[in-house]
Amino acid sequence: MLPPARHNSLRTVFLDRDGILNEKMPEGQYVTRWEEFHVLPGVPEALRRLNEAGLRVVVVSNQRGIARSLSTAADVDSIHAKFAQLLARSGARIDAFFICPHDKNQCDCRKPLPGLFHQAVARFPDIAGATSIMIGDSLSDIEFGRRLGMETIFVEGNTQHIAPGAEEAAKLANLRRASLAEAVDALLTEQ
Repeated sequence: MLPPARHNSLRTVFLDRDGILNEKMPEGQYVTRWEEFHVLPGVPEALRRLNEAGLRVVVVSNQRGIARSLSTAADVDSIHAKFAQLLARSGARIDAFFICPHDKNQCDCRKPLPGLFHQAVARFPDIAGATSIMIGDSLSDIEFGRRLGMETIFVEGNTQHIAPGAEEAAKLANLRRASLAEAVDALLTEQ
């Protein structure tokens, strides 16, 4: 359970993308075009609920497929633009997308390193770890949040595409839920 004081001061929800918002590809495969981006059930409604609660929603996503020349940053931006249009039809929005296009050991923005958080702070100077939460499905997501002083929620998601380290991530997280919709329920209704 989240501490009530932290729950009441929450301002920003950081979300991983693949496995949280859309179906995760098998390990080693990447979403490279809109036709491969399959929105998970309940996601638009969950995002709308976060919006209606006055929370900023920020996606932070490692997009290693760019480093491997499987897609480009423009391809990822196009997917995000189409996703934003789909969300708008449901009365939902994501306030910003920040991606790491690099491979391992090439930058400071690949989660769990803090670069994507710093990019978010540059755009929204009032963001702070103490008033943020990270929702993700991998060890790098949970470590990212913990290193920055955030509460964390591990989403179990599709058991066929579990990333290495998921069990450790589930143990480290403050909460464990089956989906983004359940994580949002925990944020907005559990005290």
